[in-house]
Amino acid sequence: MKILIKSPCSASVIIQYGIKNWPIWECEPSNFSWNYREKEICLIIEGEAEIKTEAGEIYTIKAGDLVEFPAGLSCDWRIIKSLKKHFRLGE
Repeated sequence: MKILIKSPCSASVIIQYGIKNWPIWECEPSNFSWNYREKEICLIIEGEAEIKTEAGEIYTIKAGDLVEFPAGLSCDWRIIKSLKKHFRLGE
């Protein structure tokens, strides 16, 4: 399963999807495992994180990135710099 990253996310996409109206999630530097039960799309507002999938692929996400996590993905997060993101779950 692949994580899709569009960097940087354009202002037109942010407006088109109404991303600034999505909820915000924040997390301090930490490490944790996560399983995505449903698809998540998020816009990284601040910070940086490294995500390692079960297949061993490593992705780095940072401020300005639009990231899509597929449903069923299991991964390990390493938040390097405090992370803040807008997010939407499901389709």
